[in-house]
Amino acid sequence: MERTPHATPGQPPEQARTLNVVRSDAYADSVALMRAAGHLTDLPGVETASLVMATAPNKRLLADAGLLTADGDRARPADLLIALRGSADALDRAVAAVDGLLDQDVPPGEEPGAPVPRALTETDPATGLALISVPGPYAAAEALKALRRGLHAFVFSDNVPLDQEVRLKEEAHRLGLLAMGPDCGTALLDGVPLGFANALRPGRIGLIGASGTGLQQISCLLDAAGEGVRQMIGTGGRDLGAEVGGRTTLDAFELLDADPGCALILLVSKPPDPRVAARVLARAVRAEKPVVAAFLGADHPAPGGSVTVVTTLRAAADTAVRVLGGTPTPPWTAPHTEPGPGPFLRALYAGGTFAYEARQVLPAAAETLGPFVPGRQLALPERHVILDLGDDTYTAGRPHPMIDPTVRAAHLRAALTDPGTRVVVLDVVLGHGAGPDPVAPLTAEIERIPVRERPPVIAFVVGTDRDPQDARAQRDLLTAAGVLLAPTSTDAARWAADLVAPRTAARESRLTAAGGRS
Repeated sequence: MERTPHATPGQPPEQARTLNVVRSDAYADSVALMRAAGHLTDLPGVETASLVMATAPNKRLLADAGLLTADGDRARPADLLIALRGSADALDRAVAAVDGLLDQDVPPGEEPGAPVPRALTETDPATGLALISVPGPYAAAEALKALRRGLHAFVFSDNVPLDQEVRLKEEAHRLGLLAMGPDCGTALLDGVPLGFANALRPGRIGLIGASGTGLQQISCLLDAAGEGVRQMIGTGGRDLGAEVGGRTTLDAFELLDADPGCALILLVSKPPDPRVAARVLARAVRAEKPVVAAFLGADHPAPGGSVTVVTTLRAAADTAVRVLGGTPTPPWTAPHTEPGPGPFLRALYAGGTFAYEARQVLPAAAETLGPFVPGRQLALPERHVILDLGDDTYTAGRPHPMIDPTVRAAHLRAALTDPGTRVVVLDVVLGHGAGPDPVAPLTAEIERIPVRERPPVIAFVVGTDRDPQDARAQRDLLTAAGVLLAPTSTDAARWAADLVAPRTAARESRLTAAGGRS
């Protein structure tokens, strides 16, 4: 273990140091580790904290982030690796706090100290679903165990090899079960939220998605329009890729199509493989109920039947409401806005789906700036930037930005002070699993600079007033900080695009408020 001498009075402030602590043969699930890391990062003097199982992929991510020492590099996959960067005193306090933070992670509905099942064979026989949140190399094996005990599997873990995902989904199909994921961020099953999910009203719409934040955006817009969710089934981001072939999407479709309580099926995905999309749409044409398919960035012909294909998240929600006889939200017009001095858009998203949607209007924008290194000043390129800060490039050795705002705050600080910035765009995602006050770290950065001296900041909030963070309260805080609010991700992207370039016919065809083709 590398140690740093403590500072003494009269000496200049010490530089931040990196410390790795290894707990041999210790295990904690990734959700518990992310939450503990988030708490440690908030400690005074701690620049960054990451708690991971010491698998080879995790160690590579830490190395890329400059957080791996020789101690950590010697750790084995079965070891818990704690990586910290900060002052020596802060690192001591952080290490001392680790055990208490991990012990505090009590599953909802359980009393602290209650015995926790240590194996699938110890679970209640009535259990119908297993949530898998272990290091990626082990996730498929645990999910297979769950499936063979007759449980649906929700696989939160990422870094699962593609061939194992295919095998897992083939087994689930054979057994008549669902394999959600891997890297499945959200679901709402029989009213129970899994992963990151919002507090939604129950209703008659079934959602299936290979896009976590896309599902959250659409379901919250449906909630605001008075519609409710029957089931929301995440599939994992690779499900509509050529290799996986839409296996979970098609299995989920069969379940919802046979459910008499489901009045409409809504699909959402980042750009799918064309042949897989065609296969899914062919099944949708034979459905007993109407279907809305939101395939972002894709151009599919109308398949016929009661199927509508749209290309934006707002269009998906509006179309579903209209098909069910309701009144969609009226078109929204952005107010006049004075842009910043520079020519460039800086879109800093926590949700990857929002980045995909925005790139439809500015496809030449930069998509990555390289790994984030604590303490290194960020330099933004002389071009538009649309970042998915939840991508592995930016979460190396740290929690997702919906939990830990450190990386996005650093990018926001750079964007606000860069003379090349014309407008900044942010998403704020609420709900179970997200941070307790996602707006606070963003407004703290924004309010460092007087309104007249900074470029405009456009934001949209994904959430409901019943979420733990209260969407209305979060919007009020943004407004008080001088942030401009758009009602949806689609509107925010259009607003920002209008500020950086004249509207063109080509862009209008890519991203419109209506967007539907039936």
